[in-house]
Amino acid sequence: MISQFIFVLMLGLGISLFARRVAFIRRNINMGRNIDLSDRKAERWKTMALVAIGQSKMVARPVAGILHIFVYAGFVIINLEMLEIVIDGILGTHRIFSFVGPIYDLLIWAFEFLALGVLVACAVFLIRRNVIGLARFKSKEMGGWPSLDANIILVAEILLMFAFLSMNAADSIAMGRGLEHYGVAGSFPISQYLTPLYVGLSDVGLVFAERGFWWFHIAGVLSFLVYVPYSKHFHILLAFPNTYYSNLDESAKMDNMASVKKEVDLMMDPTADPYATPAPLPEGEVEDTPCFGVKDGSDLTWKQIMEAYSCTECGRCTSVCPASNTGKELSPRKIMMDCRDRMDEMGENRDSNSGEFKDDRKKLLGDYISEEELWACTSCQACVDACPINISPMGIILDMRRSLIMEDSKSPEPITAMFNNIENNGAPWAFPAASRGDWIKEA
Repeated sequence: MISQFIFVLMLGLGISLFARRVAFIRRNINMGRNIDLSDRKAERWKTMALVAIGQSKMVARPVAGILHIFVYAGFVIINLEMLEIVIDGILGTHRIFSFVGPIYDLLIWAFEFLALGVLVACAVFLIRRNVIGLARFKSKEMGGWPSLDANIILVAEILLMFAFLSMNAADSIAMGRGLEHYGVAGSFPISQYLTPLYVGLSDVGLVFAERGFWWFHIAGVLSFLVYVPYSKHFHILLAFPNTYYSNLDESAKMDNMASVKKEVDLMMDPTADPYATPAPLPEGEVEDTPCFGVKDGSDLTWKQIMEAYSCTECGRCTSVCPASNTGKELSPRKIMMDCRDRMDEMGENRDSNSGEFKDDRKKLLGDYISEEELWACTSCQACVDACPINISPMGIILDMRRSLIMEDSKSPEPITAMFNNIENNGAPWAFPAASRGDWIKEA
């Protein structure tokens, strides 16, 4: 009864801490501007199925993609075993589902091969990060916590899989000895090779080892549950809503700001009444906020904030970015990490002030992301195409540029010159419309 009480206490604590952090992130996402993404539901479900569940964009890089599928499948399927562990922990039973016989044997058999796949994949990922040292894992934004975070999860996965297999190995020996409480059940094609490590133990030592690995496994999984929302690995959950709410428009299409478009329409229509009651917005559009573009975290849309918390920090976006590859300051991955860090900071400020954000004299634009980074972007959308879960760093970059231009009247000299030419000549070029055809005469 004591062990059952301890188990229930651990389970309740783990779930409550997880729920608390998830609620914090949810409040942060809700700080963003509203945007309606409730259209084209069938297409959205299809996108989520292909990208989040089917991992279709991961395999664009086959080595990492296949290894990730092993980890993904292992994480999802092996944790079905957690249902049995939870019931056993609450009721004090042992392998309660073993009554299904051959089906149970097949499940444990599959779990063991998946555990081996996860273990090998995580070991390879550790080598790629720390021994081979792939360039995309060595960017300056990956120093310190981001790198440690990735390694913590990989090591934890290896330890959890080893504990799972060792638990089965000790369990199978106990079954063979006919120890009380250990009925014959399961098939152990991988853990049988670990039995030499434990076969020399006494009956008491064997039970202690099996129970020890069982407790280590459940404590590790619950610790993982609590840790994940603080880590980049929260994409395990957010990848699904994030891909569901993907931008389904053509890749080159840019959104118009409704308030600006209204002014342009008035200028282009000489019969329009500027004082007329405005027409209702088209279905799917929402009223603009008073600010133009993005200056701070709360100016982002809820979808952009969700993207920041969904970011896997894999670096595929930065590795294909032409600005980054030519030595510019821009790293699309850093843009997403900065947005997430700022939202965490704003959320803590809000929660410490009774739900109201107090001005902390900081801004996302300037304190986290520099103008140099924003203007380095070529708007090529390579980062958007490369992201395995359809995040758009470029969308945030363009919105922050809007703030610079429309709120602060700041832009690089070549762009300022282009704006002046458009205003004066109706075109980006520095000569009037009447002279545009002169090059034909010269020919």
